[in-house]
Amino acid sequence: MDSDGEDTLIGHLEALRQTLLRCLAAVALLFPVGYGVSPAVIDGLVTLCFPEGAAQLNFFSPMEVFLVRLKMGAILAFFGALPWILWQVWRFLLPALYAAERKALGWWIVSATGLFFAGALFCAFFVLPMLVRFAMSFATSTIQPMLGVANVVTLAEWLLLAFGAMFQTPILVLLSVRFGLISAASLRNKRPYVVIIILVIAAILTPPDVISQIALAFPTWLLFELGLWLAARQERLAQQPAADDDPAASAASANTPFPRS
Repeated sequence: MDSDGEDTLIGHLEALRQTLLRCLAAVALLFPVGYGVSPAVIDGLVTLCFPEGAAQLNFFSPMEVFLVRLKMGAILAFFGALPWILWQVWRFLLPALYAAERKALGWWIVSATGLFFAGALFCAFFVLPMLVRFAMSFATSTIQPMLGVANVVTLAEWLLLAFGAMFQTPILVLLSVRFGLISAASLRNKRPYVVIIILVIAAILTPPDVISQIALAFPTWLLFELGLWLAARQERLAQQPAADDDPAASAASANTPFPRS
């Protein structure tokens, strides 16, 4: 490798290091805020998930609530810093992209952020209450639940992150087709295998119960179908000649993640 290549590699590594440090700094700066609001968020999750008087959370060690608040503060800080983190990733990739690709990547980052928060909200307002009601249905006059705050909050945090991540499915499909890793037709033919993969991942990311697995797998499959439809439409627009024989317009359509009709 010549000196120019080494300088270029070192420059890229330094830029990556600076990007990672800025992302970590954003999370660290927001952590005190996340920690400060964590009690209200935990109380809100408990109120949302448990009917009034149905259960009472307990802690079984002196530092348990403190550690739960620390973890919740870190999760909230990450959620708050997520738009900044994605912006930093966009800036890092910017020099290697053409103008149309920069615009497309900007759309993907905005969409990825929206889908992540949509997945977390879907989990918080629909999946968690349903899962808790299912668990509470096993209580009897002689068997009563004694739930630990650490177990409940850790489960909620994990599911919020899992749903936010799985809701990125249409973005992954679009990127895979856009960069030529696979075609929309090939993905369509492999649909049964994709469904199996979704079910397996949902089983890994959720507790060992059918309710939460289906609650994660079904919307993920619908989002996969949405991404597949958008990817196929993107391919058709990229392949058809421009109506006015305008190569620039055709290239812009090909690089747009959500093409206009």
